[in-house]
Amino acid sequence: MTRDGRPILLRLQAAEKVSVSFRLETKNPGGHSSLPRPDNAIYQLAAGLGRLARLEFPAKLNEITRGYFQRSAPLFDAATAADMRAVARDGGPDPAAASRLSARSAGYNSLMRTTCVATRLEGGHASNALPQSARATVNCRVLPGEPIDGVRDEIVRALADPTITVTRTTEPELSQPSSLRPDLLRAVEATTAALWPGIPVIPTMSTGATDSRFLRNAGIPAYGVSGLFLGPDDARSHGLNERMPVASLWGGQEFLYRLVKTLAGGK
Repeated sequence: MTRDGRPILLRLQAAEKVSVSFRLETKNPGGHSSLPRPDNAIYQLAAGLGRLARLEFPAKLNEITRGYFQRSAPLFDAATAADMRAVARDGGPDPAAASRLSARSAGYNSLMRTTCVATRLEGGHASNALPQSARATVNCRVLPGEPIDGVRDEIVRALADPTITVTRTTEPELSQPSSLRPDLLRAVEATTAALWPGIPVIPTMSTGATDSRFLRNAGIPAYGVSGLFLGPDDARSHGLNERMPVASLWGGQEFLYRLVKTLAGGK
């Protein structure tokens, strides 16, 4: 991460959230648009989505995310640092501090809790006909260890409409966090110090999914680190405007070259 164009921390991914999608659907006999009826598949689904938008899962931290907030706190202003320490406290996150961090940053919110969001919407079949069906895709990013069926149950409760069907459309790849190996952490810290003196290495959990989940599921510890520095508002992955600074590209190449040499026993 950079601040005002200068690197302030390097993240080491040791965990990731689990991606799973659900299809929400309403059905209706339909009819001609000149004869509106009280029940409408689009309105019904839209009302359910409005209720789903207010669903907030509880804040929960694991070893990786607790360490992230503890070690990141000194890098931020006093109010943010206090909230980070309050959510990382023993006994579970302070609810008020978690709410303030969630309001401050979508990234903090996603690090602390399972999230579900509508990503696609379709309905009807003609401009002059009442809709006979309406569908929405809801994508969830689930904290490691959380039961997927429990997430579906929360969606059903939030919709509060038994006629809206909820069907899982993807098979989740469950992934447990990788334990932080001291030898690996030392290698990353030494390489970081050589290129960017004074920059702390902070373990973190990816809010998205990576191919590390396949390795972890096979019992192989996996860690994600790149040496690519971006600003706090430059996370544009999968967007049409995805980009990175040129200097970050070259610096990341040098970082990975040196790190792989170190891990492989070279000089």
